[in-house]
Amino acid sequence: PSRGRFPLLDRVDYPSDLRNLSTDQLKQVADELRSETVDTVSTTGGHLGASLGVVELTVALHAVFDTPDDRVIWDVGHQAYPHKILTGRRDRIRTLRQPGGLSGFTRRSESEYDPFGAAHSSTSISAGLGMAVAHHLRAEEDPSYRERNVIAVIGDGSISAGMAYEAMNNAAVAGPGAERLIVILNDNEMSIAPPVGSMSNYLSRLMSSRQFMGLRDLAGKMVRKLPDRLERTAKKAEEYARGMITGGTLFEELGFYYVGPVDGHDMSQLVPILRNLRDTDKGPILLHVITEKGHGYKPAEAAGDKYHAVAKFNVITGEQKKAPPGPPSWTNVFSRELVSRATTDDRIVAVTAAMPSGTGLDKFAKQFPDRFFDVGIAEQHAVTFAAGMATEGLRPFCAIYSTFLQRAYDQIVHDVVLQGLPVRLAIDRAGLVGADGATHAGAFDLAYLGCLPGMTIMAPSDELELLNMTATAAGFDEGPIALRYPRGNGLGLELPASGSVIEIGKGRIVREMGAQSGREKGGIAILSLGPRLAEALKAADQLTARGLPPTVADARFAKPLDTALIDQLARNHAVLITVEEGAEGGFGALVAHYLARTGLLDHVRLRTMTLPDRFIDHDTQFEQYNVAKLNAPDIVHTALAALGVSE
Repeated sequence: PSRGRFPLLDRVDYPSDLRNLSTDQLKQVADELRSETVDTVSTTGGHLGASLGVVELTVALHAVFDTPDDRVIWDVGHQAYPHKILTGRRDRIRTLRQPGGLSGFTRRSESEYDPFGAAHSSTSISAGLGMAVAHHLRAEEDPSYRERNVIAVIGDGSISAGMAYEAMNNAAVAGPGAERLIVILNDNEMSIAPPVGSMSNYLSRLMSSRQFMGLRDLAGKMVRKLPDRLERTAKKAEEYARGMITGGTLFEELGFYYVGPVDGHDMSQLVPILRNLRDTDKGPILLHVITEKGHGYKPAEAAGDKYHAVAKFNVITGEQKKAPPGPPSWTNVFSRELVSRATTDDRIVAVTAAMPSGTGLDKFAKQFPDRFFDVGIAEQHAVTFAAGMATEGLRPFCAIYSTFLQRAYDQIVHDVVLQGLPVRLAIDRAGLVGADGATHAGAFDLAYLGCLPGMTIMAPSDELELLNMTATAAGFDEGPIALRYPRGNGLGLELPASGSVIEIGKGRIVREMGAQSGREKGGIAILSLGPRLAEALKAADQLTARGLPPTVADARFAKPLDTALIDQLARNHAVLITVEEGAEGGFGALVAHYLARTGLLDHVRLRTMTLPDRFIDHDTQFEQYNVAKLNAPDIVHTALAALGVSE
């Protein structure tokens, strides 16, 4: 729809079209690309601020390097929208994050210009190093194979994660091939939230070190005028002097050749520097680029979050088209109760991994700044940090999205569960999450937590239950406890001022079947865990209309199971259906194991309804659950099929 508005951008369908343009023309392409990116996201919603910050860098990279043969890896993928526009996807860019459209992240199956899929942070350096080493090995086997440059673009927030350091630590000793690795540190002083920790402070000091830059530039000019032997001596002297003044850089201590900081919005700097790095063999190299998140779009520049993630918006005013007021989000309900409990219990502390607003802990932080800890993109550390606090009698809540908690699994097992520590895992975005798609789906936590001895797992069916379960977790000191809840809004139930503690491992009957349809009549029981209860009740209405009124129960706990409730349902019904918003191997599997061990599986037709054994692409949450066959019609179909009744 925008073709004809941008004269130079209209000439660029693929990166090869950039490579004969002058620097001034590349600047114009960048300006037009920024406008196209803003216009696109205004119609689709998505991650805007990070993309605006790397427009010039994106143009320069594709103009200098021979992509896709040279590999460019975008860490996380939040900043990849301009990259998608320049790599043959402009005509589809307004399908971004829409059903059947482009992914909001890089994706190997989408384009050869996406060499590595990314939606979780801090993976780019590891992947890039692997590619660089692989290219070298292939070139050794086949002389006609050209070694490629590999460029990993990683943000200042992402580089705070342990995995990035593991990769950098290995890069210096990985052997031949690593010299073709170029890491670009995109330093915008902000990831999703403002950056935290020593790395952020270190980068700020490095940026402001005028002495360092002046010395390096001067030494470089002197070295170029010396004979080779003296040049080598002068190079060592430069490194020594630079270390004396600044202490060197952490990156150089890790074995990288450090270049920067440079202005990431100055095309006349970026292009010649990237050309020099492309043609050198001094790698691995770290290029430190300073950018501004939201750069070039005033509403984003003025916003506190720099328009990190936005709904559809008015391009001129920047006003976002927010959904009309409705029930509070699940996240806000959790946050409200946690703050309420912390008001009367000073042992409650809150930990998150770079997601204070996403998890609702920003409200906790405002009220209890000394008891709130944002550890940065470091989920492993977050869990063990919480475990350490638990050993000393505090009551830590560790709030992390389900998809990101996967990164801390060993810490949950070894540091929390094995020691029986009362760490409270508040697992946000459990289940399917809509436009972020498969990379962010909270599909697996029931399975990966359910197999752990001593773990208590709760899943509220509505916001009142979430209020109560948060209160329950706050006072539970007998061991680790997890509370999983979905993305989106609640049902609009009236909520009391504070939650009530519920009995651990105790479910509830929500609707009793009619007396005329007991076991001998082919009675149906639906045992739901979590928010699918609303769909189970809709299914119950439809079954009742067919003369088959079922019993509907809310399990509340995946672990420990309410075995008395399961016994009752299995003994008194011909069919027992479990429903959950999780992958195979979760709640339904735990119920099946119990019924098999007790022999009750011989007497009831058990059907488990889970997410299918495949990834589900981005769409609305409702449509994703349609695809997963976990909505009311699917429950009805499962019940009738189990009874052998025709639809």
